[in-house]
Amino acid sequence: RGILHQVAHARDELARLRGGLSGRVSLGLPPSVARVLAVPLMQAFRTEWPQARLAISEGLSTGMLESLVSGRLDVAVLYNATPLAEVEIAPLAREELLLVERAGAATPASPTTTPAPDAPASATLDELSRLPLVIPSRPNAIRMHVEATLASAGLAPDVAMEVDGVPAILDLVAGGGGCAVLSRHAVDSAPHPEAFTLRRIQTARAPALLIPLYTAISARRPATRTQRALLALVQAQAGERIGRA
Repeated sequence: RGILHQVAHARDELARLRGGLSGRVSLGLPPSVARVLAVPLMQAFRTEWPQARLAISEGLSTGMLESLVSGRLDVAVLYNATPLAEVEIAPLAREELLLVERAGAATPASPTTTPAPDAPASATLDELSRLPLVIPSRPNAIRMHVEATLASAGLAPDVAMEVDGVPAILDLVAGGGGCAVLSRHAVDSAPHPEAFTLRRIQTARAPALLIPLYTAISARRPATRTQRALLALVQAQAGERIGRA
């Protein structure tokens, strides 16, 4: 992979002499982020650099981190990334996580009908800990973030079901299997987003539960011009569609 990277770097330098960008660059995105960024990223990349190729894949942050180190990915967007010697990270955005419930459903902790998505009420951490959650299995970054946030308040989640995959989680919530903690983008991309209501999660330190996103590249290999251009494009698209860090 190191030899192939050097070949790609040489092609990139030749493209620079010709005044354009070329070569193949691979990007990894978490599934919920891919629903927001994958299509506009691909469209903008093809418009700006028609001689270059962009490959986008979805995965968990832990798996994408390993792919960066091994060379299977050039750039990745990671939740809750921590600095490592093998990887360079930079803040990208802060995504809000919301409590997702079945529309019109009443829960033991919330006996009244939940509000409309455009005017979400707040749920406390204590209330969140008493709701049956349909949540991904460890080491999913959102699962770990929810558990860490509750633990900081001396609480623990009531895990009703462990399900990996946003569509399956939403299907179970819509069917009355429990509640979920997801981003608004994950719900908006569902076939029937009107089947759900969203509530903001209020923490002890902030009125909303936010999870940080980072861009990451390998620290072992110099980034090509195409990779640096992709990083800048990811930053711009995330700023428009998710929010600033």
